[in-house]
Amino acid sequence: MNKTILILGATGGIGGTLARAMLARGWNVVAMVRDGAKAQSTWQGGPAPRWVTGDAMRAQDVIAAARGASVIFHGVNPAGYRHWDQLVLPMLDATLQAARRHSARVVLPGTIYNYYPAAHRIIDEATPQHPRGRKGAIRAEMERRLAAAAPEVSSLIVRAGDFFGPGASQSWFAQAMAVSPLRRIVNPGWSGIGHSWAFLPDLAEAIAQLLDLPEGRLAPAERLQFGGFWDQDGGQMTRLIRQVSGKADLPERRFPWWLMRLAAPFGGFPREVVEVAPFWRHPVRLDNGRLIALLGKEPATPITDAVRQSLSG
Repeated sequence: MNKTILILGATGGIGGTLARAMLARGWNVVAMVRDGAKAQSTWQGGPAPRWVTGDAMRAQDVIAAARGASVIFHGVNPAGYRHWDQLVLPMLDATLQAARRHSARVVLPGTIYNYYPAAHRIIDEATPQHPRGRKGAIRAEMERRLAAAAPEVSSLIVRAGDFFGPGASQSWFAQAMAVSPLRRIVNPGWSGIGHSWAFLPDLAEAIAQLLDLPEGRLAPAERLQFGGFWDQDGGQMTRLIRQVSGKADLPERRFPWWLMRLAAPFGGFPREVVEVAPFWRHPVRLDNGRLIALLGKEPATPITDAVRQSLSG
């Protein structure tokens, strides 16, 4: 198997973490970014990818960057997440064109936003997707396009809960629960409601192991769930942050969902946040049975170590 991967979104949390995991496993890693010189100068720790400059909206840029690659990791988002609803699908279409040209597998980090959480407490490969929000509808369409492209273009979707870990700066963990400097915890969850979390290094290692499987083990359109850490009562992550930080009396505040609902009609951040509120009000757990069948076990850093790395990162 040709062990070259093109990563789109290598300056983001999951893309950067996967780049490090693939380099550690001996893969050639090419990373297409908007500013290659800047990405190279800010990369920290260990071997770096080969940086190329390009625009993920331009199919010719992606095709050129993917030359020689057997895998394209599609972890890219519009700059500043602006015009997300207008740009996300064209970006995926550019990746699909490159994958067709080079016979590469497309890998997509999946979300739970494709589902209606009040109807499905456990998600597996067969769970129907009935999103209620705009972003969920777009994510469902992304998955539909990948499925329709098979078997001409093979794909792998690994679905996970909310990210945490070093590099996961655009996450609920980093922007609410454990804002640096750590003075309080702002918990978006509800008491007694479970929540799924994914430690980025474990998720990246799972993807890396899947891509190292012998030819033919993955289905042409493979759909997997990463179980991650299940906070069974919505309070475990709070207790872990207090324990690991050594701040047993760290105050906890509830996230102001009421304020977000009031401001949502005006758009912007509140509108985006309100769309994901149901995934905190209802427990949604990920069934990783198929992933374990393929790998034997799911990569899992002890949770106290994972939280410690996340706080120090």
